[in-house]
Amino acid sequence: MMRVDALVAQLGGELVGDGSVLVRRVATLDQAGEGDLSFLANPKYLGRLKSSAAAAVILGVRSRDALTDRPRIVVDDPYLYFARVARLFNPAPMVVPGVHPLASVASTLPASVAVDAGAVIGKDVVLGEGVSIGAGCCIGDGVQIGAGSRILPRVTIYANCLLGRDCLVHSGAVIGSDGFGFAREKTGAWVKIPQVGRVVIGDDVEIGANTTIDRGALDDTVIGNGVKIDNQIQIGHNVRIGDYTAIAGCVGIAGSTHIGARCMIGGQAGIIGHLTIADDVVVSAGTLVTKSIHQRGVYTANLPVQPHADWVRNFSHLRHLDALADRIRALEKRLEERDSS
Repeated sequence: MMRVDALVAQLGGELVGDGSVLVRRVATLDQAGEGDLSFLANPKYLGRLKSSAAAAVILGVRSRDALTDRPRIVVDDPYLYFARVARLFNPAPMVVPGVHPLASVASTLPASVAVDAGAVIGKDVVLGEGVSIGAGCCIGDGVQIGAGSRILPRVTIYANCLLGRDCLVHSGAVIGSDGFGFAREKTGAWVKIPQVGRVVIGDDVEIGANTTIDRGALDDTVIGNGVKIDNQIQIGHNVRIGDYTAIAGCVGIAGSTHIGARCMIGGQAGIIGHLTIADDVVVSAGTLVTKSIHQRGVYTANLPVQPHADWVRNFSHLRHLDALADRIRALEKRLEERDSS
């Protein structure tokens, strides 16, 4: 439990109302009850605030004088403040140092490191202070992981890959697998190209469950500082992703694409290879990016959902656009000939 005024003293914001009220957790307006701190990030949900049982609420500046007498914390960005409060109330589990007897370790590790049962750590591995390696992980030879990083159960990191400080890698992720590199014989047979680069990951990067990041063919695949990567994402070889970019689930990024800093890539977007995407670009969910994007902004290339019969009718019209264009050109030509006669 924590007093609201103590929360404001620690995280900032303007306190309006009784600061002695105790809060224990954050909750949505609909689900909040006694001892809960809620937030209103979108003014259109103001009606839910009036009916909410939250003990206190985080509001934006525009909603400062909302019709409620409960304590409120007024901030510029309620959602960001909520995130900080949630982290304060739900800290990451403490690392308990030690190597489990059922782990296999071929490198010298700091005493502050935790290695769980079934983990395999190869030769010449360098782990920073306070690193946690989950059960069943496989950490290849020559891997380096910075201080404070947490590798959750059953992650595989191939040889010689580098991870920075304070990273979080979720279960099932594979870092450093071979890129999809093949040359073709005249017969049609494929010749595998050895993938000899690495994956180099910056500080404070989060990688979601079952995501795969391929090692570079010759140069490295590089993930910048503060990048957030969701679950089930495929990142091809030699891709470079700039600092603080966020990528939602099921995105596929083909090899040698360079994505700038602070970009946001929506779920199930696809990006073909050898493209360049500028800083501060937003790619909408489901968009297929087939050419480079050189200017910041929001880019969308998909259709909204519609009844099947409407889609069939609209697509039928699309199929006849070329014929329609030919007819229009013919009519224009006839009009021009008539006017000139």
